[in-house]
Amino acid sequence: MNSHHIDKKSLANAFGLFETGAIDKIDVGTTKGLQEIHLYLFKGLYDFAGQIRINNISKGGFRFANALYLKEILVIIDQMPENTFEEIVAKYVEMNIAHPFLEGNGRTMRIWLDMILKSNLKKVVNWQSVDKTLYLQGMERSPINDLEIRTLLGQHLTDDIHNREIIFKGIEQSYYYEGYEREDD
Repeated sequence: MNSHHIDKKSLANAFGLFETGAIDKIDVGTTKGLQEIHLYLFKGLYDFAGQIRINNISKGGFRFANALYLKEILVIIDQMPENTFEEIVAKYVEMNIAHPFLEGNGRTMRIWLDMILKSNLKKVVNWQSVDKTLYLQGMERSPINDLEIRTLLGQHLTDDIHNREIIFKGIEQSYYYEGYEREDD
């Protein structure tokens, strides 16, 4: 199964997560909830859907959390506070450094982040207006300093949390960040 097919199918799954209301039954702000989202997006596409990785991974020379300590790290991240926007972004950044899955971390985590924001601040990120390059640069630098990503996301928060278009366009943008090209069909 090629990556384009996987992207297309998991994008449809992501829409389904919201259309069916399954998103409302998922644990907010926990590793368990993150795994549930990942499983929903990638079930039948990756045999490791929803499973915490046991291998070490890196991207562009950055090594994500060592698989040996991942379970313990995730327990600590689960306990991080999420009362303010700053705390929520800090938790998001730590989860990104953990990168618990072999593939599909970004797409899964952006939905996870929005769930925390929606639950605790009654806001979501309007992803369609977040520039891809600025986002990727901010995330790349976030392990050293999360000010850049926090500022960028903070500029694009909306309290229009039930707007279907914002949610669905946001999911499409999330896939676009990962290199998925939309085709008009």
